[in-house]
Amino acid sequence: MLFAAALHAAWNALVKAIGDRLTLMAMMGAATVAIALPIALLVSAPRAQAWPEVGGSLVLHTVYNLMLVASYRVGDYNQVYPIARGTAPPVVALAAVVLVGERLTGLQVAGLIILSCGLLTLAVARGQGSPRAVGLAVMTGLLIAAYTVTDGVGVRHSGSVLGYAGWLFTGSGVLTALIPRLALGMAGPGSRREARPARVCTVLRTAPDLAARGALAAALSLVAYVLVLWAQTRGALAVVAALRETSVVFAAVLGAFVFREHLPSRRIMASVLVAAGAAALALG
Repeated sequence: MLFAAALHAAWNALVKAIGDRLTLMAMMGAATVAIALPIALLVSAPRAQAWPEVGGSLVLHTVYNLMLVASYRVGDYNQVYPIARGTAPPVVALAAVVLVGERLTGLQVAGLIILSCGLLTLAVARGQGSPRAVGLAVMTGLLIAAYTVTDGVGVRHSGSVLGYAGWLFTGSGVLTALIPRLALGMAGPGSRREARPARVCTVLRTAPDLAARGALAAALSLVAYVLVLWAQTRGALAVVAALRETSVVFAAVLGAFVFREHLPSRRIMASVLVAAGAAALALG
């Protein structure tokens, strides 16, 4: 899960680093289909009872991608990312207890609280961000929680981690490839007329670089989430979700060294809390 967390922070950094994020997400969706469809066709298909979760999750993943792009448009990587990731663990824990009937040990509950406090401390930085960025990041986190629980239930019903992942990412990849069209569709007719020529010129000029970055981001995302799905068949959903969110520590390092964002001592101490909470969850 720590490896998956590092991969997740890396592909999010790729998305943040690109100006034309809508086109990058479309390239990423196309690359995802190219990787996931052959896997889906070669391995065992999910059992029938898992298909409702596959369908619901691919929609949630696509909306999450749209919300992620919107969040990074208005907020810093080192604030949007931890807010989004920090919102998910307590929501997943509550849903896992209420909907799935899971139980956590006292040490795991303490670890979840410590980790969540660390995540939220990472997210709060005086004088940074905007209410809109925070709101979008929280909505992104709720979507993360929703697809985490959906996939946790679905992959346990599926009988095949790779089959579930293959069809999930094939479907979400197709929808993600349509993200620029969906975004333009939400704009007014005048905005669409003005944006289309500029977007065509931008895509033609930057297509090779965007395609390469999209393929890399897709590969990182797929490997990271297959590891998550595999872990969800062997551990409690709340524990897996919380350990996955240690990605904010990797994100803090990337934000400081790649994006040159300020990393104060409070965020360093918060990263230590995240690590301590993750250790408690794993040991519990």
